[in-house]
Amino acid sequence: MEKKLEDYVRTIPDFPKKGIMFRDITTVLKDPDGFKMAIDDMLSALQGLEFDAIAGAESRGFIFASPLAYELNKPLILIRKARKLPADTVSATYDLEYGSATIEMHKDSIKPGDRVVLVDDLIATGGTVKAAASLVEKLGGTVVKMLFVMELAGLDARKNLPEYDIHSSIIYPGK
Repeated sequence: MEKKLEDYVRTIPDFPKKGIMFRDITTVLKDPDGFKMAIDDMLSALQGLEFDAIAGAESRGFIFASPLAYELNKPLILIRKARKLPADTVSATYDLEYGSATIEMHKDSIKPGDRVVLVDDLIATGGTVKAAASLVEKLGGTVVKMLFVMELAGLDARKNLPEYDIHSSIIYPGK
């Protein structure tokens, strides 16, 4: 029987706290077939789409955005945690379960009119990717697609991001 991408994801119950089903992406990465399957699925989601750059969110988004940018010969833009980038940046702060976080992008990474694909490993509530999209938009770019390996549909990220085209390789119904 042929394996599906979700067969490569390890699920760890009650991590980091009771009631959470943690979806571990490291088991996809350590298996060449699983990693190739994830990248190939994302590549197929980009077929026929016109865009100028791929942006990956720190840190696991870098892992998936990099081979896409390489394969498609597109610039790779890094979206990092605050104070990690050396040149002038734009920043966005978003809420976490307990507190907030800030992400940044170099001001010169997007030109007005650029069409950008955002990539991360997981979409849960959508807070990180919404903040990432706001960075692209602050610089005059347009987010034309959001790509994720996994989506936790029970956290309703799509309801918070109705204006974006979202593709998830795996959709888990719960949280």
